[in-house]
Amino acid sequence: MSPTQTAEERWIRFRAARDAALAEPHGWLSLTSYHWLPDQPAALDSVPGRWSSEGGTARVIAQPSDGLTALASGELLEGTLTAVLDDEDSLLWAAYGGADGHRVVVELVRRAGRYAIRTRDAEAPVLARFTGNPVFGYRPDLVVDGRFEPYGQPQEEPISTAHPEVPGTLVAAGDVVFSLPGDSREYRLRASQDEAGALDITFHDATNATSTAPWRKVTARRPRPDGSVVLDFNRTINYPSAFTPFGTCPMPVDSNVVDAPIEAGEKLPLP
Repeated sequence: MSPTQTAEERWIRFRAARDAALAEPHGWLSLTSYHWLPDQPAALDSVPGRWSSEGGTARVIAQPSDGLTALASGELLEGTLTAVLDDEDSLLWAAYGGADGHRVVVELVRRAGRYAIRTRDAEAPVLARFTGNPVFGYRPDLVVDGRFEPYGQPQEEPISTAHPEVPGTLVAAGDVVFSLPGDSREYRLRASQDEAGALDITFHDATNATSTAPWRKVTARRPRPDGSVVLDFNRTINYPSAFTPFGTCPMPVDSNVVDAPIEAGEKLPLP
């Protein structure tokens, strides 16, 4: 990356990479179904094989005529395939369909102690129609300084998710405190922190459900030693649930509300 690039040019590169990731053949725009696994082997709509989970283990039983390929081995599945996941984990488990037998990938997930499968179809209508996520124009004034106030210990708080049957938990590392240009109010939002120190903030703002999705997320780099952080709202993105009804994305905690319009970042996806 050229050191002479402007902030807006770096944002343009970010947008191109973001849209390219969304357009991947088996990415988030390819989701076409979500099925909880039953206790006893059973067929599921539009997915070959018989699926079940019992005692913490997920199973699929298939015959060669089902056309299911086990992704770990690359071999056509005959008999029983099992897997064990921790909660919140996922696994690209099997594939079927298309000329190469890999058009649809079956993803195994474990949510709230239950197993489910999601199908990722490289020919999904949402993916086929995608030409890029609409965004607001670049706003240099919405790159704001803030401060991170860490908690003594991470705090867990129950949250809802995009799936009504999947509860979630926010593990908050602290509060990010900031003000918006032309607005003297101080906003305080709870943030999670990854192993590299980056802060993820899931929030509502006054644009939601009009020009933007019901909630969005912004990520800030690791706080400086003095706790200062930079929030670049131009890099605010949608969760997968903005594009598909088959996501289990976390909603914001009740307090993470910005009572002002943040007209930056990703807009509501096109229908």
